[in-house]
Amino acid sequence: MPIFTYDMNAEYGSFIHRLFPNAATIIDRFHIIQLAGRALDNERTQTIRTIQDKHSRIYHILKSQWRLFHLDEIKVNDSKAVYLRGINEYMTQQNAIDLALDAFPRFRSVYQTYQGILSAIHQKDANAFQSLLTNYQPTSNQMDITINTFIKNGSALLNSCRYPFSNGPIEGLNRKIKALKRNCFGFRNIDNFFIRISLIHE
Repeated sequence: MPIFTYDMNAEYGSFIHRLFPNAATIIDRFHIIQLAGRALDNERTQTIRTIQDKHSRIYHILKSQWRLFHLDEIKVNDSKAVYLRGINEYMTQQNAIDLALDAFPRFRSVYQTYQGILSAIHQKDANAFQSLLTNYQPTSNQMDITINTFIKNGSALLNSCRYPFSNGPIEGLNRKIKALKRNCFGFRNIDNFFIRISLIHE
């Protein structure tokens, strides 16, 4: 059985199934997390705009410590206080996250859904992912659109947990080639370009 990995472009899916009706399709895990992370950031940005006091610690947590909200919750430090730039205070990462989530329940809902997606992808748990999609309750937030997109992609999305395949290595190589072209301002000789690409690949 042929297996194809692609991003969430609808054209790719329909094109593949027309040529290979029995093929198993997989949405690349990177694009799943990227889309969920974008929904999290959009909701965070909207939340920031509702804060009147631009000098409050909650504002600075959401504004300057955005990376904390993208961390897998099992990697969040909840015991050692560290100096957080932007907030200019010593506190644990978990404390900073909790302060923001407690202040904004809608953002908490989006954050919890994002963490559920992260967990299902990292543990390759298709059942947990299916349960998350089935039980999701829309609350008119940025994550609603993302979940609807996931539901439309159905089996291809769950296959990302069932199969080990990924187009990550190819995506990484393409990124290196683009960086090479940008740093070298192009090549006069196409053969030299291919030689440099082969050296990167090695």
